[in-house]
Amino acid sequence: MKTLILREPGLLVAADTPEPGPPPPGHALVRVHRIGVCGTDIHAFNGKQPFFSYPRILGHELGVEILEIGEGETDLTAGDRCSVEPYLNCGTCIACRRGKGNCCTRMQVIGVHADGGHRERFIVPLRKLHRSERLSYDQLALVEPLGIGAHAVDRAAVESGETVLVIGAGPIGLAVIQFAAAAGARVLVMDVNETRLEFCRRMPGVADTILVGSADVAEELLRLTDGDLPTAVFDATGNARSMAAAFDYPAHGGRLVFVGLFQGELAFNDPNFHKRELSVLASRNARPEDFTRIIGLIEDGKVDTSPWITHRAPFHQVPDLFPDWVKPETGVLKAMIEVV
Repeated sequence: MKTLILREPGLLVAADTPEPGPPPPGHALVRVHRIGVCGTDIHAFNGKQPFFSYPRILGHELGVEILEIGEGETDLTAGDRCSVEPYLNCGTCIACRRGKGNCCTRMQVIGVHADGGHRERFIVPLRKLHRSERLSYDQLALVEPLGIGAHAVDRAAVESGETVLVIGAGPIGLAVIQFAAAAGARVLVMDVNETRLEFCRRMPGVADTILVGSADVAEELLRLTDGDLPTAVFDATGNARSMAAAFDYPAHGGRLVFVGLFQGELAFNDPNFHKRELSVLASRNARPEDFTRIIGLIEDGKVDTSPWITHRAPFHQVPDLFPDWVKPETGVLKAMIEVV
C-alpha cells in the first residue's frame, strides 16, 4: 500500500506498507481520497510540533470513502463519503465524562499522536466518521479545520456587534474569521503577509486589516475601535512573540483565545493582565457537533470552501513538493493532496 512517512524533520518519504486487516467491531476500513495540509503538518515537518514523535504518518484533514464496516450497529454503509473527526478520545476521563472529549486527558490525534491518512487505506472508529451525501471529498477534508475555528469562536462566546481581532490569516485564522462573522461580529485581521490580508478583505464580515510592520499595532487597533480595543482577540499563529504581544490587544474585560500553540513557555505582564481583568482561554480541536453543524452549513451554501485551496497535487508528487509548501513565500494557503 502506498504510504508517505515523515521519518524525521524535513524528511518525508514514500514507502510501501502492509494493507490493513479487516475492521474490528465498531470500526470501518476507509479509502482516503483527499488530504488537506495544515499548520500541524508543517510544524511537524519543521520539527516544531509539540506532543509529536517520529517516524509518523501525517494527515488528519481527510475526505474518505467507507470500504468495509466491522460488526456493530451503525447507520453508515460501504460507499458512504465521510469527513474524519481525528480526535481519538478515551470516553472515560474527567474531560470526556463532562462532554469535553476534544481535550481528553489521553487524547490521540490521528496524524499527530497516531498514524494518519497519508496512505491509501486505514481503519477508523465508526463514531469518528461524519457522512455527507452531497459534499465533495475536497469539502469533506476541510470540515476539520473549519471545526477548529468554530470551536474557538464558541469558546469566546462571541456576540453580535462585538469587534474581534484575529491574528494570523492562515487556514485556522480564516476559519475563526468565518465563524466570528457568522456570529455577527465586526472582524479585524492582522498578519505579516499582505497577500493573505488581501484575501481576507474579500471575506464577509472583515471590516479592516493590519499588516504587521506597517504601523504601530496598538495605535492602529485604538484607531479602528474608536479607542475601545477589541473585546475578543484570537491568536492563530502558534508564534511565541505574537502570543505574548496579544495580551496588549484586548479591551478591558475582554477575552484572549489561543487557537495556535507552540513548543515552549509563554510569559506576560501580570499588572497589564490584571488591570484589564482578561479572560485567557485555550481552544483545542473541535467537538462532534461542530462536524455535524459545518457539514450542514456547507451543504446549504452558507460556507464556501472553494477559495481556500490554492495548491493541489497527486499523492506521488507530495514528497517533492512538500518542502516548498512549508515556505511562506510560495503563497500556500491550503494545499490539497489527491490520493485517488
